[in-house]
Amino acid sequence: MIYGLGWHGASAGAARKSACATGCGSRTQECGRHRVRALVSRRKLGVSTTKKVLVSRFDRETLSGFVNPQGYQLAAGLELMTQSGSVSVVPYDEVKLVCFVRDFGQGEPRKELRLFTTRPKLEGLWLRMYFRDGDVMDGILSNNLLQLETFGFSVVPPDPGFQNQRIFVPKVALGRVQVLGVVGSPLRQPRKPKLTPKEQLEMFKAE
Repeated sequence: MIYGLGWHGASAGAARKSACATGCGSRTQECGRHRVRALVSRRKLGVSTTKKVLVSRFDRETLSGFVNPQGYQLAAGLELMTQSGSVSVVPYDEVKLVCFVRDFGQGEPRKELRLFTTRPKLEGLWLRMYFRDGDVMDGILSNNLLQLETFGFSVVPPDPGFQNQRIFVPKVALGRVQVLGVVGSPLRQPRKPKLTPKEQLEMFKAE
């Protein structure tokens, strides 16, 4: 179920007779306080910092729209502004993954691009995510624990240059998550290059 944040009442007279749709107890369809809050949400989502996303859902159609990367993860779900301009909240338990895309026609990652075929080069935690519906997907998660999110994981997919720049996966969409490796660990010291036979001879001559 998607929860809208706007006022969709039929008339002002009917609105005065019913309680606020947000449940605050006010005797209006949407009280002034919550109407202002909805307008503020639209303004926040309407700035140039919004990103295009495709929201893939379990057993439901995919949604397209815009999110504010700094505040779209709410306690109740994802705050999404559709292409028509309406703002709604999509519950996390309905969401499979959120694809940050350059164009709405790109779609979510293809099956053959969801796993790394070789060890990735991008630094971070190499994760393998197992979805509730049986799908499996790899991603690179930041190795900075301060960047971990409360409601899910933001990862770089195996081929970000092809379709999706970044992907968010809610925790409730997953059955389990496996760490396959740490890429670019600061504890790993670079190997010293081996001396060639010529360099070895020159060292003995110098002695």
